[in-house]
Amino acid sequence: MLFREDLLLLTTSTLNFTCCLSRDDTHEASALECLGDDVPRSKFAKLWEIVEFLDNYGVEARGIERVPPNERTQTSPLAAFWMWLAANMTISTFSIGCLGNSIFYLGLKDAALTIIFFNLLCTLPVAYFSTWGAKLGLRQLTLSRFSFGYFTSQFPIILNCIACIGWSVVNSIVGAQTLRAVSTTHQIPTAAAIIVIAIGTMIVSFMGYRVVHLYEQYAWVPVAIIFTIYLGQIARFTESDFGGSGTVEAGDVISFGATVAGFALGWTSLAADYTVRMPEDMSSVKIFFWTYFGLNVPLILVETLGAAAMSTFNQKTTWADAYAENSVGGLLGAGLAGPMGGFGSFLLVIMALSIIANNIPNMYSLALTFQNIHPYAQAIPRIFIVVVGSVVYIILAIAGASHFEEWLETLLNILAYWLAIFSTILIEEHLIFRRGKWLNYNPEDFSDWRKLPLGVASFIALVCGIAGAVLGMAQTWYIGVIGAMIGDPEFGGDIGFELSFAFSAIVYPPLRWIEKKYWGY
Repeated sequence: MLFREDLLLLTTSTLNFTCCLSRDDTHEASALECLGDDVPRSKFAKLWEIVEFLDNYGVEARGIERVPPNERTQTSPLAAFWMWLAANMTISTFSIGCLGNSIFYLGLKDAALTIIFFNLLCTLPVAYFSTWGAKLGLRQLTLSRFSFGYFTSQFPIILNCIACIGWSVVNSIVGAQTLRAVSTTHQIPTAAAIIVIAIGTMIVSFMGYRVVHLYEQYAWVPVAIIFTIYLGQIARFTESDFGGSGTVEAGDVISFGATVAGFALGWTSLAADYTVRMPEDMSSVKIFFWTYFGLNVPLILVETLGAAAMSTFNQKTTWADAYAENSVGGLLGAGLAGPMGGFGSFLLVIMALSIIANNIPNMYSLALTFQNIHPYAQAIPRIFIVVVGSVVYIILAIAGASHFEEWLETLLNILAYWLAIFSTILIEEHLIFRRGKWLNYNPEDFSDWRKLPLGVASFIALVCGIAGAVLGMAQTWYIGVIGAMIGDPEFGGDIGFELSFAFSAIVYPPLRWIEKKYWGY
């Protein structure tokens, strides 16, 4: 313990930021009561006056402060099912399946098998982390402090902010492409389409947890119906062949698998955010099952539909031209607006707006993630962070609209790398060092760095995981030494996701044991 005491003497700052406590058993604490004494309220008083006013009309005032047990009113585990069903029943998911052919040249059969395997595997940590929100009442990135420590947790916090913005950018681009495909003569400007989608996203995210769940409970219904109609339109044109065989095919399958993994794992850093209002005594098995089911139904079915749509580029159709003009939006338009006229165009508008359901978790969790950076960030009301984040991704989406596929594929792979590390460290900390017991956590310690891990073990494990990603990646801009040994020597095969997991999983336990021995937490 001498090491820990010596470090304590080196600092004079205190970072404890008290969690929001309820005033009584029936009312939530006011917005200002959620602020700790360490933050000068005068700097944000005007903003919080607005929040207090909006709170009366149902706008959520709470940020990353723990949700006390007496305020857990979401009693149905099915809420997790509806949440993830709607968030993934969108054209963003469809676009992932399209990449199997457009980037990796896979046929429908090998693309579908890759989609099934990697989704069933990579949604496991998302479902697992969803159970944590109900047990501790804390958001996902706040929970990461119990594994990464207060200071090292800044790395996943910053990366998750980038991921939330990045996803909103690529989602908005594909939504805008779909709106543009509604009419070939009077196309909606890309910028206008992106702004329409952003406004819809911002309204729901602005309102908060309850409205997010309410929206997602029903948003999937029309989209599922339209996808079913679309399947009927394209089924007669699909060709269910394998893309090839041999080492080149193996490399393409692995690389596409990393892309699928990036999309599925993308929810791990947000998972607990959407279960914090479930009771502590709710069955973890039920939460896990409904989350896992809610993720895999849309991911597998809609991604496979995207892969099937890419197999229609043959002599029977001219849909390849539509795809070349408006990417995923053009492909959807060819199957809906083309053969079905005005009604098909109407369905296409609904499909474009479905992107809102996918963007909502990104924007809602962006604000919560940002608040973890520093007590001053926590004192900025959540709703204002949502507005600023929306403006940022609107600008980026308009600027990057012409580079959709490149942005999407790169973002997905990078997400797979760091989220593999993130998931590994959290799971090993919980199962090995916390013995899988919630009694070994004190939720109130989330803001006191002295009672959290020092963060050296997680930092070194993070660096080693990044080294694994660099060695195993196969991107258009860089191919790692190990990645180049797989598949086509020119393009390689991306195993950065697997190596990131392996390197961090091996390094973290012994280093954490040493850290815990000398630091005490």
